[in-house]
Amino acid sequence: MFKDLIDLKNYLAGVVEFDGDVNVVDPVRLREKAIDELVYNAVFNPDENLKVEIRNLIRKIARKLGAVPASIQSFYEAMGRGEVGGFTVPAVNIRGLTYDVARAYVRAVKKHNVGAFIFEIAKSEIGYTFQRPSEYTACVLAACVKEGYQGPVFIQGDHVQVSAKKYAEDPQKEIDSLKSLVKEEIEAEFYNIDIDSSTLVDLSKPTLDEQQRPNYEVAAEMTEYIRKLQPQGIEISIGGEIGEVGGKNSTPEELRAYMAGYLKLLAEKGNYKGISKISVQTGTTHGGVPLPDGTIAQVKIDFETLRVLSEIARREYGLSGAVQHGASTLPEELFDKFPQVGTAEIHLATEFQNMIYSLLPDEFKKEIYEFLKKEFKDEWKSGDTEEQFIYKTRKKGFGPFKKEFWDLPQSLKDEIGIALEKKFSLLLQKLNVVNTYDVVRKYVKV
Repeated sequence: MFKDLIDLKNYLAGVVEFDGDVNVVDPVRLREKAIDELVYNAVFNPDENLKVEIRNLIRKIARKLGAVPASIQSFYEAMGRGEVGGFTVPAVNIRGLTYDVARAYVRAVKKHNVGAFIFEIAKSEIGYTFQRPSEYTACVLAACVKEGYQGPVFIQGDHVQVSAKKYAEDPQKEIDSLKSLVKEEIEAEFYNIDIDSSTLVDLSKPTLDEQQRPNYEVAAEMTEYIRKLQPQGIEISIGGEIGEVGGKNSTPEELRAYMAGYLKLLAEKGNYKGISKISVQTGTTHGGVPLPDGTIAQVKIDFETLRVLSEIARREYGLSGAVQHGASTLPEELFDKFPQVGTAEIHLATEFQNMIYSLLPDEFKKEIYEFLKKEFKDEWKSGDTEEQFIYKTRKKGFGPFKKEFWDLPQSLKDEIGIALEKKFSLLLQKLNVVNTYDVVRKYVKV
């Protein structure tokens, strides 16, 4: 651990000079070891002020070496115009071992010459994994530095979600909390943000407009807020959502009702640029549905819904298409279908978590599971087996055991990284984003 700024500068002597501006003197030595020490301190240094300095330093180093946080907006607009397509952009949520998992993702991306790829973290994940936006950005950019990636880096705030319960109690307080998170994300260079107010959809209302109204009203208010806050020269990519994941499947009529109300409000507020994509429900749930033995139930995903809604989104509204959530645990043979039906983006998380847990030492895994059984016993639903309870809650082990995960033997972390890189490579090929680097650079200026 670095004791102070002087200690940090002494350590980086001959590698990185920083005094206002940053100069990378020896990129080889930086990648060999120094970046590992920097990112570890960016996460765990006990001095909060020094931690902030190190996170900012990592961002500046990454920029100097060509890894630059960016918005995917202009690329998605090209998709909406039909100038590019035939692929589905993967958005990967990283809950634990963030630096190592991000490195595996970047290695796969470089191997396949991919430019269309996203790192993301949801509002809920920020909470239970103990990763604030600035920390997440530092880990992602450090991984890009370590692996020598150059180009736009798309970091996304996933599911900036309205709590229906809290909104019912105090709407303004809940919206203010979302705005506070969005502000923090933008300051951490999250230039892609998904607003999820689909939790407010009320299917008991008699008309589609009334059902979707609280959803599009909040989405419009948050869009205006983001547009006023975004840095000069950057048009943040914003996502909307019409169907809560795990609920009933979305319809064309719901999409049109949402977009009509949303665009009307945006025009009234000042003609702000709207969303670039729309998340829909097609039959999946986040994380999959665990069976009593802990295995995952097979899901019947509605690809026709994805195809129809993506087509309407592009043809009628110029969006990139529909977004699929809760898909990482689907059988591998299904992933080819997403680009075939025009899915714009797919969100992937739980399967990578499952792979990490499958490779953990039994003793460490048992320690986490015993903690979960004690601390989250209130979440153990009647009728659930222990395997089902563990499967549903083990994502919440990443926060309390964050340092223990990072301090695992490097040989084990390398083994996990190799397995994940292989999985990422497979997904990148199936989603058909191979060789998208140059076309992304054509549309996205960093």
